[in-house]
Amino acid sequence: MLIKAEDVSLGYDSKAIVEHLNFEVNEGDYLCIVGENGSGKSTLMKTVLGLVRPVSGTVTFDESFAKKQIGYLPQQTGAQRDFPASVEEIVLSGCLTNGTFHPFYSLEDKALAAENMRRMGLEALRKRSYRTLSGGQQQRVLLARALCSTDRIILMDEPVSGLDPAAAGEMYDAVEELNRGGTAVMMITHDIEGALRYADHILVIGDEVFFGTKEEYMVRAGIVPQEEE
Repeated sequence: MLIKAEDVSLGYDSKAIVEHLNFEVNEGDYLCIVGENGSGKSTLMKTVLGLVRPVSGTVTFDESFAKKQIGYLPQQTGAQRDFPASVEEIVLSGCLTNGTFHPFYSLEDKALAAENMRRMGLEALRKRSYRTLSGGQQQRVLLARALCSTDRIILMDEPVSGLDPAAAGEMYDAVEELNRGGTAVMMITHDIEGALRYADHILVIGDEVFFGTKEEYMVRAGIVPQEEE
């Protein structure tokens, strides 16, 4: 078990917007979180990251890693998309969140950044300004940055939002490859089709809360597996 939520209610100023969340993320899981706007999905991410306290209930972590070692890929603002730094500088900055502090990047940091740029197909872009990249390239840069924090679990908030179908497919493929390599994935998405293609667990947040396997969700939703149609 990496993360476990027990009877968690989420909200602000002691006012809950969603109640009775129970789920867990284990090594190598691929969990997609779906729900309407305002249902509490992003608040859940902030709670897992320790930025917001739950109104009630508990979120516990495997004792072998800390919250600051969770890789996080947030939604970008317009200003962030126009950030004037190189790809390499942004990826390297992920090493600052891996639980150690030092005034300069070490050789190990630089090697880790180089490896994660290679994994995301960014080697040829390492000196390019981030602001000049396409949306899909920027997302892969941020994913490489997150991997410099940890490769045990990556949290992502709408990672394919605003991407064209080709770029979204490349992003999904990159995430799937990481997951197959053992990295647990916790992803907020509006793309239920993509969630059902890649995830092995689904968490639905809203008036009704559901957590279970992809197959259990499909039975609940009355979805016929594609090969049986």
